[in-house]
Amino acid sequence: MSEILFYHLEGQPLERVLPQLVEKTLERGWRAVIETSSRDRAEAIDTVLWTYRDDSFVPHGIMGEATDPDQPVLIATGTENPNAAQVRFFVDRAVPQSAEGYTRIVYLFSGHDPEAVTEARVAWKALQAGNELTYWQQDPNGRWVKKG
Repeated sequence: MSEILFYHLEGQPLERVLPQLVEKTLERGWRAVIETSSRDRAEAIDTVLWTYRDDSFVPHGIMGEATDPDQPVLIATGTENPNAAQVRFFVDRAVPQSAEGYTRIVYLFSGHDPEAVTEARVAWKALQAGNELTYWQQDPNGRWVKKG
């Protein structure tokens, strides 16, 4: 059984939320893959992970290098898992189809994009069997509140 976390982004953009979640993943000793929609977005996320906070360092790379198996965090545009990650993040309209092979799936989607919300509802229904799903949404103060 995998744990699947749905993060409904409304108050903060992906660029503020993702680095914090990736840091927490690394603190647990887990490796991660961040699946995104395009090479351009992979490069944008790469920049965010390098620059989002002056006092932080998230070791990572963009998939496609000889060092991929050694990276604690890889940014990908496909379904591969060359660094044997336990956690897979789905961002930028990349939608989880299965949780197989992962301890945790983290699905971040924009509440300001009606199509992304519809995709999240479909994914929720499809992933319920055999997995533990939770739904998180920000309150007016920016805190994450477990809704389901």
